[in-house]
Formats: sequence, structure tokens, C-alpha cells
Amino acid sequence: MTALGFLYPGHSAEDDYPRLEQLLGSDIRLDVIHTEIGEDAHRVDALRRMGSAERLAAGVGELRMAGAESVVWACTSGSFVYGWEGAHEQVRGLAVAAGMPASSTSFAFVNALREIKAHRVAVAATYPEDVAGLFADFLRAGGFEVAHVHGAGIVTAAEVGTWGEAEVLALAQEADRPDADALLLPDTALHTAAHVQILEKELGKPVLTANQVTVWEGLRLCDRRVNAPRLGALFTREPLVQA
Repeated sequence: MTALGFLYPGHSAEDDYPRLEQLLGSDIRLDVIHTEIGEDAHRVDALRRMGSAERLAAGVGELRMAGAESVVWACTSGSFVYGWEGAHEQVRGLAVAAGMPASSTSFAFVNALREIKAHRVAVAATYPEDVAGLFADFLRAGGFEVAHVHGAGIVTAAEVGTWGEAEVLALAQEADRPDADALLLPDTALHTAAHVQILEKELGKPVLTANQVTVWEGLRLCDRRVNAPRLGALFTREPLVQA
């Protein structure tokens, strides 16, 4: 059994995680601990408070007791708003507090793009344009080209969590560009676990979504590879474990 720990802010699309667990196989457990979201706003000051060391540290005790072998801060905007260096500091602090390997969804996207060997990307963000632009800056700092960024202008995670397949597909199609190697959907408040295959079929390229890459990152920290084709191209590369 491999036990992965996730710190998830508030409540919006956390039901993606039981679905992901089911698709991964019976020997992988995903433990989700909810952190205090504070003000639900895709605004830089609110996002920095949400990702503070104090709020993250408050959840790690439960994960240790659950036997988690790694921990991922399951929030993209609450990590990239700190910038490239600040996000590294956030993860280092989380690893010390948790006493286990740690990462965040922002770095999960970077590592997943390297895994699928994508260099030029398009970003389909639910965020306001200024916040979406900070994610693009983070990706550029990681060495990637950003072909296009589309910000849908949604202010709260609560609203994002109400979106279904039709809205997710429309957002992806609006943001995609022919010269992009992959499309990214960066919000962990967006339900995407059930839609990855559909999105990749419609766009004809790899699609990376926040909750999908977050779980993949937890597995990476534990040196696990899983073949789960329903979770897209990211989960079909030279697997060591069949699911």
C-alpha cells in the first residue's frame, strides 16, 4: 500500500480524489486533509494568506497519523503567487513541518510537463487574468514557453466547483492553440478527473489538470509509476505498475 497525503484548501472539487483513487488501483490510498481557506477569492493577497506556512502546518499532523508517505499542497494559485523562489521556500517549509517529501500543485505541473516532454503550452485558467498571468510567469521560470493564457475571470473557488463537463470543455477549447504541445487547466477547485480522456480526444494533445497532476506528483515523490489510461497521457508513460 502506498499512502499519499494532500492538503486541500476548503471544499470545492475534493471529490475528484476518491475518483482518482479508484482509477489508480487498490494499493494506492489518497488521504485528503482540508486546510483553512480564509477568504475565498482569487486575489493575490488572499491567496498568499491561504498558502501561509501556518495554515499548511496545521494539517500535517493528521497526515502523519494516517501514514502518508508524501504530502502535496493541492493548490496551484496558493503556491505560484509566491513566485518561483517563494514557492520553493513554501515546499521546503512544508517538508520540514511534515517530516516527509513535499511538493505543491504548481511544481506538479512543471514536473508533469517535463515527464511528457512538452515545452510550449496553453493555459486554460478559471482565474482572473492577473492571477492567470502569474501562473504563466511561473511556468516561464520553469523553462517553458507559454503560447496563450486565457483567464475566465472567476473570483471564487466555490463558483469554479459548480462547473461541469460542458464548461470545462468550453474553457479548454477557448484557450488551446495549435502550436501548444499541451493544455493546462490549473485550478484544483475545478472538477476534471472525469474529463481528462474527453479533453485529450477533443484537443488531440496531452491535457494536464490540477488534481490529476497533484496526485501524479504525490506518486512521483514516492517513486511510483501507475498506468491509468483514463487519466490521460501523463499516466501512460512507461509504467512500472499496471492499474
